[in-house]
Amino acid sequence: MRTYLDFEKPIADLEARLEETKRLAQTSNVDVSDAVTILEQSIDRLRREIFQNLTRWQRVQLSRHPDRPYTLDYISLMCDQFVELHGDRTVRDDPAMVGGFCEIDGQTVMIIGQQKGRNTKQRQQRNFGMPNPEGYRKALRLMKLAEKFNKPIITLIDTPGAFPGLEAEERGQGEAIARNLKEMFMLTVPVICIVIGEGASGGALGIAIGDRVLMLENTWYSVISPENCSTILWRSWNFKEQAAEAMKLTAKDMTTFKLVDGIVEEPLGGAHNDHQEMAHHLKTVILDALNELNAIDPQARIEQRIEKFCSMGVVVE
Repeated sequence: MRTYLDFEKPIADLEARLEETKRLAQTSNVDVSDAVTILEQSIDRLRREIFQNLTRWQRVQLSRHPDRPYTLDYISLMCDQFVELHGDRTVRDDPAMVGGFCEIDGQTVMIIGQQKGRNTKQRQQRNFGMPNPEGYRKALRLMKLAEKFNKPIITLIDTPGAFPGLEAEERGQGEAIARNLKEMFMLTVPVICIVIGEGASGGALGIAIGDRVLMLENTWYSVISPENCSTILWRSWNFKEQAAEAMKLTAKDMTTFKLVDGIVEEPLGGAHNDHQEMAHHLKTVILDALNELNAIDPQARIEQRIEKFCSMGVVVE
């Protein structure tokens, strides 16, 4: 059954009426084709009206939609011959971080991303998409492997943050993320980073240093979630909407601040509304970026990558 967010309730009511009308047509000889057409047009018009005027908090809600495609969904829809690789060769494998070689339109790439779960058991197994240090060390191992074989790297970012538990800190969570930042700057192969859901803090940044950093239309990227920001400033989660507005954390905001390189449009109603269309569009964007980056000399790519990130947040008085 489809999940509706609170601001989608008017759409849910119309779609329920549409289903009821279609059932009536099946159980009787009444012609309801005109009523169905009117309802479908009303749903489309209402959906366009709602999704063209989303608040920042509503985009945060969409980024967490339980039906939204995750990393493994995109891999299955965009890639051929995916071979998942496991382990950091130090501690263990981290199911919250997945990656491996695959083919996209005949081109071999390394694809890496955080993975959430669909149900309670999967969420526990994937640690709610919050990687441990071994997840970031595994990601770095796979990036170095891609560099060894001269294959481009694609990272898909969707995490509420790196796991903040005591055991993660004991195994060097901060060091693992910091090392990834340093090493990703110097990779000689093209690196494309895409925020497909939540982009929270260093947990996202640990796999987000790239030649092209893109965000899907209904995603967010910030040092803290609106709820936690609200808790710090107002001692309550009740001001999360105001926090989201003040934080300016959406894809449009990030592009305006020149913190990301572009926005990937989603199907009307969000990526969860049509996984196939979303994956097809994202695949096209990735291939276009790869064609552009492959034409640049490796050393020039590294210099441009460093220059891009070093220019962020600079204040000129």
